[in-house]
Amino acid sequence: MLGLGLIGGSFMQALAAAGRDVFGYNRSEATVDAASNSGYDASSDLVATLQRAAADDAIIVLATPVTTIEPLLSAIAETAPRCLLTDVISVKQAVAEKVSRLHPHARYVGGHPMAGTSRSGWDACDPTLFTDAMWMVTTSDDTDADDWTAVAELALEVSAVVVPAAPDAHDRAVAAISHVPHLLAADTAAVGAGESNLALRLAAGSFRDGTRVAATEPTLQRAMIEANDIAVLNALSEAIDRLVQARDELRDSGSVAALIDDGHRARMAYEEMAARGREPIVGVSVGAPGWASDMRKQAHEGRVWLG
Repeated sequence: MLGLGLIGGSFMQALAAAGRDVFGYNRSEATVDAASNSGYDASSDLVATLQRAAADDAIIVLATPVTTIEPLLSAIAETAPRCLLTDVISVKQAVAEKVSRLHPHARYVGGHPMAGTSRSGWDACDPTLFTDAMWMVTTSDDTDADDWTAVAELALEVSAVVVPAAPDAHDRAVAAISHVPHLLAADTAAVGAGESNLALRLAAGSFRDGTRVAATEPTLQRAMIEANDIAVLNALSEAIDRLVQARDELRDSGSVAALIDDGHRARMAYEEMAARGREPIVGVSVGAPGWASDMRKQAHEGRVWLG
């Protein structure tokens, strides 16, 4: 595990609890000390960690912000080039581009768990963080079936639910349901704080729930949003268009019915899908002809891979 923050540290703890032999690297000595004092195998020596990974034929997990992975990829290409590589980073095309450029012969299968909190660092780690969380595993036509299965099984071992997707489809999806909401949360928090101390004193559930992710470390928010700039620009443009329309309708007719009604229908659709539970991908055998494409098509309909 390269990176022992909230996601990487929680993944390390969850895999250890599942019986996996897992060891990790972090550049911060304080984080390494905290992990070691908690009984986990951690080091601040990147080369030694990668040499050990190469000797063990370990799966290497990138668990740092996308802005910091280039030197890690170069070191992996140099020291552990044959190890299967995955990641838990919230954008996929940017990671795939860096892997292609810096480690072109990598056995790489991307991943992204849809889990987290507004806290960060080793002290925020929770081995149950991924229970029932959706975990996207990149599924391209040239993905090796055995490598894909190995990465998917890691997610299943920590009680997550695997959702196959192409990298670009993933990035469009998370722009809409994660990255733009971070921007809207920041905007809502700034507007509320700018109104008055009275507004903050009166703030209750709507403000608390709507601004929760704004408490996330700003550098982490910027890293994921700026690395997904094109998809975020498109989703943000739609959000702005809807807000402008609502503003104009409120000014001209005293109504915001269109946006409220659209939002209510969308939320009900989400709740209906959640109530249906896990709808498995059917009739697809990993490695069979066309398996990746078939998986993506069914996942686009909301189905998940149950192993």
